Amino acid sequence: MSAPVAGVSTALGHVGKIATLAWEVVRLTPRRPFAVREWIQQAWFFASVTILPTAMVAIPFGAVIAMQLGSLTQQIGAQSFTGAASALAILQQASPLITALLVAGAGGSAVCADIGARSIREEIDAMEVLGISPVHRLIVPRVLGAVLVSLLLNGLVSVVGVLGGYFFNVILQGGTPGAYLASFNALASLPDIWVSEVKAAIYGFVAGVVAAYRGLNPAGGPKGVGDAVNQAVVITFLLLFMINLLVTGIYLQLVPPKGL
Repeated sequence: MSAPVAGVSTALGHVGKIATLAWEVVRLTPRRPFAVREWIQQAWFFASVTILPTAMVAIPFGAVIAMQLGSLTQQIGAQSFTGAASALAILQQASPLITALLVAGAGGSAVCADIGARSIREEIDAMEVLGISPVHRLIVPRVLGAVLVSLLLNGLVSVVGVLGGYFFNVILQGGTPGAYLASFNALASLPDIWVSEVKAAIYGFVAGVVAAYRGLNPAGGPKGVGDAVNQAVVITFLLLFMINLLVTGIYLQLVPPKGL
């Protein structure tokens, strides 16, 4: 078997195993007893390492979108649509992606390192010998914690990003507050918020599953855990952008744009 074919086969094998782990998480979530304390602890950990960086990233991100779109709309004489364009871009695209990247980069890497350390210390094998499902006991609370925090952070990023875009467009570019808000109210709709939250939930789930998968399958030794953390972040980023393309395409086909 040639090297490219072997690489594709290995990649497909990893995708299948990740999908299997995702199904196991979904299947075992309703099983009792549910590790409520572990879930709360993991959600709090995700929130503690991502809230401040997420808010700090959302401000310049919203500002860049508002300034770029404000400059573009001025060139084509459509300044009244700056608010709608920037707010919709932040709600539908920027907020879920910022949330997911930080959840995967900060929280997911820590989850992968934790699970990987347990794996090389053979704690995972010991749990299986005792008849305890490591997926139900360790993975499910972490994945659900990532999903919960992603949903909450997505709302935070949306608010901070829109406010930052408003400030930079109105204060720095001389935009009209009334036109900014009126265009947003005219073109934005409730499904825009729902699709943003759905994306955030999917991204959080994927980030948690990929981090757990790489943590459960390190190459061996501390160096293997470090490599697994790097691979988990890279794989998550690639999957998130592909999922974003798919979900956005489906949304634009199912939900008609709101007209003036």
